[in-house]
Amino acid sequence: MKRTYSKEFKIKACELVIKDGIKHAIVAEKIGINKVMLYRWIDEYEAFGEEAFVGKGHQRSNDAEIKKLIKENERLKMENEILKKAAAYFAKHPADE
Repeated sequence: MKRTYSKEFKIKACELVIKDGIKHAIVAEKIGINKVMLYRWIDEYEAFGEEAFVGKGHQRSNDAEIKKLIKENERLKMENEILKKAAAYFAKHPADE
């Protein structure tokens, strides 16, 4: 069965290796995880710092902002397309005056 680990647990494990200088294999064995998993945690921690290990279904603040902007861009493109079609329609069929 797959075990889950808290953000604090992962950060503490990473800090044991990074700040305290304890070897990866020793830390992994002491806390009962595979050392490959510890390497992944350390890579993520070094890349994202305190924003590492956001959890399932969550996003880092930068990723969330990018996703929001992409969605807004798609909406604006669709609105622009509708306005172009409306302008073309009214150019072909001017209103009776």
